[in-house]
Amino acid sequence: MVSIILPGMFIWGEACLAADKPGDIHHEKVKDCRVCHSTYNQSTIRQSGRSCQGCHDKLPTPELEQAEESEPEGYPKDSRIKIKEIRMYYPKSRIGPEPNPMVLIPAGSFVMGTNDRLPDEGPAHTVTLGAFYMDRYEVTNLQYKQFIDATGRRSPDHFRSRTFPAGKADHPVVYVTWYDADAYCHWAGKRLPTQEEWEKAARGTDARPFPWGRRFDINAANTPLRWSALGTEGDTTPVGSFPEGVSPYGLYDMSGNVWEWTSSWYKPYPGSRWESENYGELYKVLKGGSWWDCSFYQCGISAPVYNRSFFQKRTKNASFGFRCARDGGKT
Repeated sequence: MVSIILPGMFIWGEACLAADKPGDIHHEKVKDCRVCHSTYNQSTIRQSGRSCQGCHDKLPTPELEQAEESEPEGYPKDSRIKIKEIRMYYPKSRIGPEPNPMVLIPAGSFVMGTNDRLPDEGPAHTVTLGAFYMDRYEVTNLQYKQFIDATGRRSPDHFRSRTFPAGKADHPVVYVTWYDADAYCHWAGKRLPTQEEWEKAARGTDARPFPWGRRFDINAANTPLRWSALGTEGDTTPVGSFPEGVSPYGLYDMSGNVWEWTSSWYKPYPGSRWESENYGELYKVLKGGSWWDCSFYQCGISAPVYNRSFFQKRTKNASFGFRCARDGGKT
């Protein structure tokens, strides 16, 4: 059997940082790596003497590498696998304009992080949380429009005349900064989740690497591998399009579709010996991976729930969105 390593978003999580100025956008298709990487990688590049490749060659491409336990049944190069068709556009919303319904995540302990991949994802450790609620879906374009109409807040970059593209009412809103996401959640009477809450809601209590289980499934989430297998350019999909990929608590799109902002600062986990100049109260953590194919950067699959990315709060792009949380005991 041929298996694949599921490397994390190393470039997103360790390097591609946009300047913290109003309106800054992280450009996914910039071809000069140094535009994004200069903040983090100056010392790495100097030491390697190989420009961008000094950092990028640390991670394998998912198509070629072998690992013992990571084989995704349904990997796209297997001609026997049929890629599930997803309806991309709806004339009317299936979800509606009101803030998302919420799911109760019960109090208790779970395993967060991993010992098997990137150093900032570990060590695996036990976290105990009280009960809380989490949105069943990512916040959609239509839901976000209610917010900007009510508050007069600036619309996202992909809106025209303060409205979303036709047929995309139920796609997750993108081009939102951390400030935008935080403001929407408070407007809706909610808040952004912590990274710990997010990972428990996605992972449950059995330390699974994906919301649906232990093996990657190309038909369970909107990931770059799915678009690659289809041979077409990727995009967001309507929230809730992958029932096969729901988390143990019934939450949709906790892997893929869009990266989701959290309230947490990018800091080391308890017991970590990994040192990073980026730790501290400068960058916010995002979780969940996205639809975007970053094969140019050889950054691999971002689908595992323990993966985390970090960006400055004003960064926005076509693959950043969010969902909200709420303290337990409220309905």
